[in-house]
Amino acid sequence: MAINRQGLKLKAREVISSSNPKVFNICAIYVALSALMSVLSAGVMGANMTQSDASQIMTYIEQGNFEYAAAYCREFLPPASSYIIDAAIQLVMTVVSAGLLIFLLNTVRKTSPCAGNLLDGFGMFFRLVWLSILEGLFILLWSCLFVIPGIIAAYKYRMAVYIMIDSPDMTAMECIRESKRMMQGRKTELFVLDLSFILWALMSNIAIIGLAVQLFSVPYLNMTYTLFYETLRTGEQPPVIFDADI
Repeated sequence: MAINRQGLKLKAREVISSSNPKVFNICAIYVALSALMSVLSAGVMGANMTQSDASQIMTYIEQGNFEYAAAYCREFLPPASSYIIDAAIQLVMTVVSAGLLIFLLNTVRKTSPCAGNLLDGFGMFFRLVWLSILEGLFILLWSCLFVIPGIIAAYKYRMAVYIMIDSPDMTAMECIRESKRMMQGRKTELFVLDLSFILWALMSNIAIIGLAVQLFSVPYLNMTYTLFYETLRTGEQPPVIFDADI
């Protein structure tokens, strides 16, 4: 039976509105952390190139002096330490993102959710990092064949992090295999669910209002996806409705 997409969204809003602590508050902390990490990453990896420098590079290119242009560009590359720091920032956000999922699962299941759940992912830091590396590697390998197989692979592995949270004794590979099994016949449904949120995704990337939009979209979207996982795990469908497809 197909998962009731509208029912998932209605249920997500109901859980969010009745949650304690409020999902909006915890997600606001998460959004603030994400914004802070993005600023740090930009600062670490940013290049101090001026308009004059860019004009000089274009002049070299127009003159056919590509070696000079490449050498000029290399002067603005960040040092090796910047890449290491940026990688550490991305790893921290990967783990905090898992902590957000832990909080949302606890909220849905009413198992003592709290703000501290955002840090609970650090208890499985290396396992989460290894899972992220394996997922990225497999998606990359499938993408080398063609773009579409890579996209399909990404949908196969979407439930792996939830499975790791629920099954701490499972290895990363076992979580990936279980996610593939769980997503059999469900990838199209998740794809359509993603498409139904495309306006939220676009608005979240608008410079002026993006951060404000995320304060609503992050809890709404992530709660819906958490309920999608719960539906796959338990087989219990959300209520059937016809007016919540937003």
